[in-house]
Amino acid sequence: MRIVFAGSPEFAVPALKALHGAGVEIAAVLTQPDKPVGRKKILTPTPVKAAAVELGLPVYDFAKIREHVKDISGLADIMITCAYGQILTREVLNCFKGGVWNLHASLLPKFRGASPIQSAILAGEKYTGVTVMKTELEIDSGDILLVKRCEVGEKTYGELRDELSALAAEAAVEAIGYLKAGEPLLLMQDEAGITHCKKINKENARIDFNKTAEDIVRLIRAMNPEPVAYCLQNGSVLNILNAQIAEGCGAAGEVLSADKKGVCVACANGAVLITELIPAGGKRMKASDYCNGRKIKAGDKLD
Repeated sequence: MRIVFAGSPEFAVPALKALHGAGVEIAAVLTQPDKPVGRKKILTPTPVKAAAVELGLPVYDFAKIREHVKDISGLADIMITCAYGQILTREVLNCFKGGVWNLHASLLPKFRGASPIQSAILAGEKYTGVTVMKTELEIDSGDILLVKRCEVGEKTYGELRDELSALAAEAAVEAIGYLKAGEPLLLMQDEAGITHCKKINKENARIDFNKTAEDIVRLIRAMNPEPVAYCLQNGSVLNILNAQIAEGCGAAGEVLSADKKGVCVACANGAVLITELIPAGGKRMKASDYCNGRKIKAGDKLD
């Protein structure tokens, strides 16, 4: 069985490498075009393209795959996608007689869309996972081939993303096994359980101290390492990397203490203890070190 693999970010690299390592015949790899990166705007390939080149696989970085149906038609029996980043038209789907199968980082039908990992943390989910589903025109709506689960726990977005990336690699190899064996049994998604999530940006990362301590701590974990949760201190951005629920009471956003434990800030139902942060124009540091310089003290206001 020949496949085409489509993916772009680092999240998709383990799946590509796992398929290659399992001896799956990969006819080609599709990815997003090179993009300028950094202050010098150096044109840089996606992590998937770099991995494909390293593995000696043919790579196509079409800006719009829908304009290249002739180029991909007949390349392979199926296509596996993982965070590819482009909408697939009916003409593209029809290029693969065995179907197009997507590795999605949630337990569908929950969190269809662009930010499933962060959304699971924000919602306080106990479990999340990777779903392999058949791609249809409606985003993340297809029937389910298999699911792999993991605990969310107290993981940050970055930690959970890495774990799900490894699970996606396992799921990709298992999926090929099921598809090679013949007509697989598929499970329809429960329409009653559908939720959607949008792309997350810096605006979504602002901390509202009028919310509960649980919600604030989840937000901080969900935005670490990007786009990073933040608040304002005297009009300057204060990026918050880690925090935990604490005891205390006061006006929302009031700094209750600033010492070797960190920065304790009042919120709607108690307080949060900030333990790691990045001040405006500064570097990552322990909150206790920020306190040592007396850059923040009890009675200050964060908003």
